[in-house]
Amino acid sequence: MKDSNSSSSSNRTEPIAQNIIKLISNLCFSLFVFSVLIFTVIAITYQPPDPWLQSTPALTNLFTQSENATFRIDSSVLRTGEDLSPSPQDPPLPPPPPSEPLIDITQQQIANSTVNSTADSTAYSTDAQPPSLPACDETLNCSNPRVLIAVQRFNLRAFKSIAFFDYQPPMNGSVPGECDVAWRFRNKRERSWRKYRDFRRFKIAVTDDCRYKVVHAGGWHSGANARRNVTRTGAGRGGKSLPPRASARDDEINDTIPTLGSDTNFRNGKYLYYSRGGDYCKGMNHYLWSFLCGLGEAMFLNRTFVMDLSVCLASTYNPSNKDEEGKDFRYYFDFEHLKETASIVEEGEFLRDWKKWDKTHLKKKKVPVRKVVNHKVTPMQLKKDKSTIIWRQFDAPEPENYWYRVCEGEAAQYVQRPWHAVWKSKRLMNIVTEISGRLDWDFDAVHVVRGEKAQNKELWPHLDYDTSPDVLVEKLKWMVQPWRHLYIATNEPYYNYFDKLRSNYKVHLLDDYKELWGNTSEWYNETTLLNSGKPVEFDGYMRVAVDTEVFYRGKTRVETFYNLTKDCKDGVNTC
Repeated sequence: MKDSNSSSSSNRTEPIAQNIIKLISNLCFSLFVFSVLIFTVIAITYQPPDPWLQSTPALTNLFTQSENATFRIDSSVLRTGEDLSPSPQDPPLPPPPPSEPLIDITQQQIANSTVNSTADSTAYSTDAQPPSLPACDETLNCSNPRVLIAVQRFNLRAFKSIAFFDYQPPMNGSVPGECDVAWRFRNKRERSWRKYRDFRRFKIAVTDDCRYKVVHAGGWHSGANARRNVTRTGAGRGGKSLPPRASARDDEINDTIPTLGSDTNFRNGKYLYYSRGGDYCKGMNHYLWSFLCGLGEAMFLNRTFVMDLSVCLASTYNPSNKDEEGKDFRYYFDFEHLKETASIVEEGEFLRDWKKWDKTHLKKKKVPVRKVVNHKVTPMQLKKDKSTIIWRQFDAPEPENYWYRVCEGEAAQYVQRPWHAVWKSKRLMNIVTEISGRLDWDFDAVHVVRGEKAQNKELWPHLDYDTSPDVLVEKLKWMVQPWRHLYIATNEPYYNYFDKLRSNYKVHLLDDYKELWGNTSEWYNETTLLNSGKPVEFDGYMRVAVDTEVFYRGKTRVETFYNLTKDCKDGVNTC
């Protein structure tokens, strides 16, 4: 009893401060647990505002509403595999800024090229000398190796944004003292391995100490004697064979349709076949997002993807404001690179071989086909399917019939879109290179967005004024040096709209180069051949593609929504 009373007395005399400390610590711990619980709930339920990760309605809205810093999403050019090196499951990223160095693998390829190629032995080393140089001769001889060395050194100093490859032996120019030289090259801002051709005329002088130097260099494609000859088949008048014709045609493009070969090859293959869905006649970015979903699933299933080369160009790219069917995939994208990168077969070729097999094997078992009528059947469920053909059919109403629905949800963790497989058409890029080359790769560029956006005062209240000629002159004088070559990429339809800038700059617009796709151009001839002899229109998407790519090659680049106006690129309150 005494002990009990003593204990009670001790409890009553326990310091009040100690009780307060315990209370505070318990309260803090409770707050910590509660905050962790709140954070966990938010982390689980929060949906990031990434349009590629949103639901189907959000994606539908993405592909039909305005987007991008310059063009509407339906009129924009998606950055493709030659522009970037993304993780395959990621959406395309913007190109790197000009200050970033080339990726290491490209530097290594260039180094290997200069070491292994005799023609390139001095292309990247201004100190290198070929063996057994002839004695000095005051009379210029274009075949003298020192001439080529002088040209190579000049090019490295004059065109720092260009990587040079495969110099050809110099040819005599039109008068003594001139030499024509051809080479292949690549712009250092491009991450593809594709090369382009140039040939220029150089005036060469021999110095007193027996050195050769370039005293004048001609412009783009000025060295006509170094242009390779193309043999023309057939006979002319009187049965005489036609002489070789000089041409700048890119004979490295090989976008012929591959064939399956024998019946055995067809039967032993494994195919993924997508029927045409609601993606047809949608914007080009929507089309690519869906196409790469199908191609990615084929790669995941280790199957050959059956590809429809027919593209429907959405109305947003056409002056008629109507969808145009029957466009060829090869007009816009590099089919040669695609078939080298992925296992594909053209739809018409595939259907003919399929029909032929079933017709000639009536008494035997027909080709096993697995028809999949719902996009909710995931690629993971089809992984072990043994059927020769997996045929996905998209007959549901929109948006349930979009190809990209196959890659949503859990499938996004397994199916990776092969962005690296899609490059822009080499024919379009040849036009880009031609324009940039004519400007000697030394120009600035401004992107002026007008069109419908400038007229929509509700979404872009200041755009029309901020892109008016007087305001452009005032703003650009702080960004671009006077009398520089200025390329204007724009959707402004009135050609003379930018005439006031001509008092300060050497202005260039896409329409200044119409002959590059006119009826005497190589582009016109080659696309006509692709189109069974019928001329191909240089349509709105092609214009935007070329305009955008030339813009990205400018040394100083001025954007509309980052430099010219405070309006938000997607409208009011979207910054």
